[in-house]
Amino acid sequence: MADRSEDLSGATPRLYERATDLLARQIDEGVLPAGTRVTEARVAEQFGISRAPARQALMALERCGLLSKRRGGGYEVPADGKHADEQAKDSSRNSEVRAETIRLQPVPSWERIYADVEDEIVARISFGAWRINEAKLARHYRVSRTVARDVVGRLQQRGILRKDGRSRWYAPALTPAHIAELYELRAILEPVALRKAAPNIPAGFLQTLRGHLESAIARKGDVNGPTLDRLEEELHVALLSYCESQPLTQAITGPQSLLAAHRFFYRWTQRLFESEPFLPEHLAVVQLLESGDTAGAAAALEKHLLVSSGRAIARVDAVRRDLAMDPLPYLDELAGEP
Repeated sequence: MADRSEDLSGATPRLYERATDLLARQIDEGVLPAGTRVTEARVAEQFGISRAPARQALMALERCGLLSKRRGGGYEVPADGKHADEQAKDSSRNSEVRAETIRLQPVPSWERIYADVEDEIVARISFGAWRINEAKLARHYRVSRTVARDVVGRLQQRGILRKDGRSRWYAPALTPAHIAELYELRAILEPVALRKAAPNIPAGFLQTLRGHLESAIARKGDVNGPTLDRLEEELHVALLSYCESQPLTQAITGPQSLLAAHRFFYRWTQRLFESEPFLPEHLAVVQLLESGDTAGAAAALEKHLLVSSGRAIARVDAVRRDLAMDPLPYLDELAGEP
């Protein structure tokens, strides 16, 4: 990522992260010199992504100082002296991000809209349960029904969608009971996966995780949402991916739909706690693994998951209190669980 202190390994990068990385690299190398205008629409067009991840990428680059808001709209690359000569020569030829300067690897059609759809659904399940309409989803994003079906299938694999008794897709509400159920399942399954993963963890992996956690703890409350999200995925996804039991790995996926919800929560409820309480709990798991105490690490992971349920409920309450969601044509709110 552009902010090197926020660069964490172990999670598959999302579309906005890939866009952020590429733009940051081009700014660092002077390919995009001072004065270059960078717009949300143009980035979306050139990367072949929707405007939501393009917007997230530009906001991330602004936060770390690689872009600044431009009067009249959009962003521009500020002058920082790093490439002053090259920037002075090229700025007149770079009023817009050029098509030939930006390329992401081609992605499946469903992946281009998946992050948007997941974010929109996850943002709403704090307020209730929702039925998703594939045909309306396809029309909303101007994609084929096949692409919409692929998106829905991926959402089901992630545990975000379920089928009701009439085989219709819906997203269950994040009620206190549902949250407690998911965390209870995770507390049963993930410690077992951790035990099986421990012998396969490569050299240096735990040290890297520990470094990321210690850095975040040292910064206390000054840790942004994307970093918290990545730290969650480093332990609960990247580390547990070394478990070689495919059935167990698949069983974990459904309850881990909470990780997608937390990605949204960390963006909107970042200041709910003075310092993020899961950080020292993750660190304890990592340190026990480093010392060779796998049983202790599994027990610490179980304890961490059990106490996390109440925090998730508090985040849901904060979202309900502070946010309002616009209607979407492909989502219908349900009066209760189907």
